Amino acid sequence: MASVVSQIFGPEPSWPEQDLVALSDDLDPWLVLEAYKAGVFPMPLPHVTFTAKIGWWSPMARAVLLLDDLRVTRSLRQATRRYTVTIDTDFPAVLAGCADPSRPHGWIDSDIEAAYTGLFDAGHVHSVETRDADGVVVGGLYGVSIGGLFAGESMFHTARDASKVALVALVEFLQQAGGNRLLDVQWLTPHLESLGATEISRQEYLSVLDDALLLPTPAWPPRHVPRQAE
Repeated sequence: MASVVSQIFGPEPSWPEQDLVALSDDLDPWLVLEAYKAGVFPMPLPHVTFTAKIGWWSPMARAVLLLDDLRVTRSLRQATRRYTVTIDTDFPAVLAGCADPSRPHGWIDSDIEAAYTGLFDAGHVHSVETRDADGVVVGGLYGVSIGGLFAGESMFHTARDASKVALVALVEFLQQAGGNRLLDVQWLTPHLESLGATEISRQEYLSVLDDALLLPTPAWPPRHVPRQAE
């Protein structure tokens, strides 16, 4: 753990025996990036009595998806043929889909949007878009990439299996990068468990994270920035 990170959250043995380890009102991109290196991630606290706006979380039971454990059913494999998958071509659409206020338990607010957009612009956040036959984004996911860590933040779909197709594409991309890469999915849900995700302890996660951060960052596809008129 980098010294600057230790100064922010303190050593792991000093953390409380619960998922929520810290509170703050700050959510700048640099702080978010350093948190992931420490095994911590932010989520807003809009429905609790804390005066702080942001909670910093490191689950006691951390959900991860080992790349070789992804369960691709026959129907999901067929779904991959119905869609086209792109990477980093429409992050705003993916973020908007994940932040749709009509979704139950939505947590992505304007502060989260600003921080992760800043990290996307800096090349630390990446999106995977699932497109239908007309090229419309109908699902996708985004997350933070540091070394061999990909920390999945959120996924959405407006067409059947579209988010799962994005996950299949992400796993294949990470496998091609080589090495023992870490795909963090935060908390285990029945949906993620059905796809092959499992839980490990906080201590085990931090140990695996240390190794993953030593790996080179994957060669994400170059982004095509339109030329400005002279």
